[in-house]
Amino acid sequence: MKIAFVSVHELSSDLLAVARELSAAHRVTIYTRRDAADRKPRGKVATGVAIEYLEAGPARPLPESAVMPHISAFSAHLRERWAKDHPDVVHAHSWTGGLAAVAAIDGLDVPIVQTFHAGTPLGARPGDREAAARTKLERAIGRRAGAVVAACASEAADLIRLGVPRRNIAVVPHGVDVERFRRQGPAGARGDRPRLLHVGHIGRGGGADIAIRALDGIPGAELVIAGGPLPNAPEAERDLERLTLLAKEAGVEDRVTLLGHVTHNAMPKLMRGADVVLTLPVAAPKGKVALEAMACGVPVIASAVGAHLDSVVEGVTGLLVRPQDPATLARRTRALLGDLTRRTALGFAGADRAGSRYSMERIGRELVRVYENVTGRARPAELDEAEAEAA
Repeated sequence: MKIAFVSVHELSSDLLAVARELSAAHRVTIYTRRDAADRKPRGKVATGVAIEYLEAGPARPLPESAVMPHISAFSAHLRERWAKDHPDVVHAHSWTGGLAAVAAIDGLDVPIVQTFHAGTPLGARPGDREAAARTKLERAIGRRAGAVVAACASEAADLIRLGVPRRNIAVVPHGVDVERFRRQGPAGARGDRPRLLHVGHIGRGGGADIAIRALDGIPGAELVIAGGPLPNAPEAERDLERLTLLAKEAGVEDRVTLLGHVTHNAMPKLMRGADVVLTLPVAAPKGKVALEAMACGVPVIASAVGAHLDSVVEGVTGLLVRPQDPATLARRTRALLGDLTRRTALGFAGADRAGSRYSMERIGRELVRVYENVTGRARPAELDEAEAEAA
């Protein structure tokens, strides 16, 4: 199958990982905006995964809000290419990718699969004109697509409220690289104190402040906070200063370490060196941190929102707490640190769930099933059952 990925704004590591997985049996081409003057028009991400950088606006990175005026140019380039050799299915990423893809396939018999990646709005706040306009576009894209992929049940409910037909929604979660994130492997160096590791963005709503506020109720434990923009970014300095001041005000500055930005490659070792991983955002459309901690066999305490509600089975593969609730977080963390047997059980169960439900291999299979449904290539269920029995 010839699969086209359309992502006008940026190429996330998740998108690239899925493309690599699909390339084992399919031909994948990624179309994105040329965002650097020295960028060659074409390249390869991996065997079977081509990438095309299309001219649309200035050749430099742009925020998603600034991409809109250049979508028509991007769509024109797509239409020109697909008129000569169109894909079997287009998978559009984010609302900007959806807009570009819908315009480009006009007149072509090519189905669209849409993923919004829940970057809000998916429903606008009263009085927010920009968000309201985007919501209208998302509704139109969602209704035009042959299928809309939601990352979790919570996002699927948002899509239904948006007006996307329930029958067109497929829940396919974000996956985890279980070869990189696994129980076996080196663990980060540490002292004798119980170690809590909070991973995620360190801005407001990310949950790092809640972890600091809870630490006073967890005697003896140290808190390591990993996350934030790249070094030297102005917002990184502001957030680090804010969290440093908060730790001093709470009287726990001697037990808090702020690492700032940590590369993805360094994260497995860091996670394996923790007793408990915390991920406490007010919104979790992907829930990647929880999955990665689970895959490493480290017990996770996550905010009870978004994708966490699907991946973290309360009391079995981890613990869920209300967001913005440091008192409950302190109580549950304290109890978990005092129970090695339970931590071990949660770690094993979490690793098993991450490997069986969220491996990239399984996510790839589920996406192919969505593509086959919209292209009319889906195999009869009885044939699948017969082959399974024969195997």
